[in-house]
Amino acid sequence: MKRVTIYTDGACSGNPGPGGWAAVLLYGEHVKEMSGFEAQTTNNRMELLAAVQALSVLRETCDVQLHSDSSYLVNAFEQRWLDNWQQHGWKTASKQPVLNQDLWMQLLELTNKHSVHFIKVKGHSTDKYNNRCDELATGAIKAHRGE
Repeated sequence: MKRVTIYTDGACSGNPGPGGWAAVLLYGEHVKEMSGFEAQTTNNRMELLAAVQALSVLRETCDVQLHSDSSYLVNAFEQRWLDNWQQHGWKTASKQPVLNQDLWMQLLELTNKHSVHFIKVKGHSTDKYNNRCDELATGAIKAHRGE
């Protein structure tokens, strides 16, 4: 299996508000940058969409190290929140409907296709690729504002 390293980030100007997502994929000497924009969204949706978009471009089953500064994304997988949500009919521990179910379902499908290990990184720190994702995500918002 090919080993791919992915960094993702989401950003929102206001929450909700205009949002951007970004990913940097690393495979050997290859680096692929991706980003996108949504007019009205939330920061959590952008964090999830970044991971969905990044995993979606992988053409074959891969061993993926996915780095994110989103505790929401990383903990859902690493602390088995998703398992609990599904077992309880997509309800949280407080019996509320899980938000962003559409994106969670896409992520579940993609993580079943690939071997994905989620790694929490500190946002706005010294991580080169996390910082690049932040630049791309915020840049997507600025580009649609005409800045």
